[in-house]
Amino acid sequence: MLFNSFEFMLFLPIVFLLYWFVFKPRRLQNLFLVVASYVFYGWWDWRFLCLIALTSFSSYVSGILIQRHEGQRHIQRLVSASNIILNLVILAVFKYYNFFMDNLAFLFSSVGYRLDWVTLDIILPVGISFYTFQALSYTIDVYRGQIRPTHDIVEFFAYISFFPQLVAGPIERATNLLPQFQRERQFDYAKAVDGMRQILWGLFKKLVIADNCASAVNAFWTEYNDLSGLSLLAIGILFTFQIYSDFSGYSDIAIGCARLFGISLKQNFNFPYFSRSIPEFWRRWHISLMTWFRDYIYFPLGGSRCARWKVIRNTLIVFFVSGLWHGANWTFICWGLYHACLIAIYILLGINTKSKDVVAQGHLLPSVREFCQLAITFFLAVVGWIIFRSENMPQAYEFLSRMFTTMFDQGLYIAHGKRYLIWGFLMLLFEWLQRDKQHALQLSHQGLFRYASARFALYAVLVYIMFLYAGTVQTFIYFQF
Repeated sequence: MLFNSFEFMLFLPIVFLLYWFVFKPRRLQNLFLVVASYVFYGWWDWRFLCLIALTSFSSYVSGILIQRHEGQRHIQRLVSASNIILNLVILAVFKYYNFFMDNLAFLFSSVGYRLDWVTLDIILPVGISFYTFQALSYTIDVYRGQIRPTHDIVEFFAYISFFPQLVAGPIERATNLLPQFQRERQFDYAKAVDGMRQILWGLFKKLVIADNCASAVNAFWTEYNDLSGLSLLAIGILFTFQIYSDFSGYSDIAIGCARLFGISLKQNFNFPYFSRSIPEFWRRWHISLMTWFRDYIYFPLGGSRCARWKVIRNTLIVFFVSGLWHGANWTFICWGLYHACLIAIYILLGINTKSKDVVAQGHLLPSVREFCQLAITFFLAVVGWIIFRSENMPQAYEFLSRMFTTMFDQGLYIAHGKRYLIWGFLMLLFEWLQRDKQHALQLSHQGLFRYASARFALYAVLVYIMFLYAGTVQTFIYFQF
């Protein structure tokens, strides 16, 4: 079920009303959320409900078994490893089997053997990477002794399947989300109102920015041989706007929906296009995934507290896995390694990339230095997104080659794409003004917005723009991951 579908517009208020007015005790609320979440997920294809149920049940049982054999580290290690391997095998079969078999067949064909029979007609279950990583983190945290396992199977199934973040994150940790299903929840009007604002902003980004940019990108992407370098750069920027508005829009809707049910999800995007370096960009982009890799891969490898070459090695491993996580295609892997190489350059040059503060804090405009840092980081991100969007690496190479070699040969010729570029930059301008907030519509009651009429006028304008300029409905990009 898509957030931007008519079905969801009926589903959400019905679930909300039943949750707060019918299923009052916490245990009934948890059970109802599990049922609602399975309906939400099964709306796409009910057959894949067995996969998420298997992942949930195996992880739930593994937690109990790890606790039961406390002090017997070898048994705990066996239980933990068994559950991790089971879930990774499921993920590998559905997401990567054909990719690896296709590459194996290519290698054999180069020496005269045909292995066409090794591939299978497999449908990729929506959101499998997200809920699998969420389940894995629970097992690892229980094994490490960082959390106590739950014995309530309903609250654990609610933790894995909670519908707002089920199919595209944020990837929640049991330390944050599971305790919220273990205590009574009270309706908070202020949080619910703020959640509605965040939903509105997420829908605006998805319907007006992402979907319109998608139509322009899809129309011109394969015509790179006939377009000028400037036009190709514009298409790259359009996709940069598209993927950010699409994915962060989903996260905004998910976080906002969760607040309606008294649940707090972690921030997944922190205005990443206002980063002063690529490392800072990755601290602001898809935060839940990158902190997952940091805690379960990067730190166990030694993190940054080791020799410089090992830090670079650890970075390459993390971004290789990150690229592979995004999909079974060499473009994703090369995109991950591209960012790893950029970060390696920062490490080798000893450039300080520890900035966590809001850029140009307390000022309307950035300094000249900050502006140059923002522009360079944004351009490097655009180049990366071109690799990400390409169907294969030869296409990525040809696209970038032509973009750089013919940059100033001709003008900008992408028809209606110019209008969507303006929309994208206006979105960034509005977010720039709100960059010290959790989301762009978290309006402080100061200045003009201290008046309720001004706030509601802004909401009305956004809704009007959505009805007037919404693009052709597109599925969320990260559903494929």
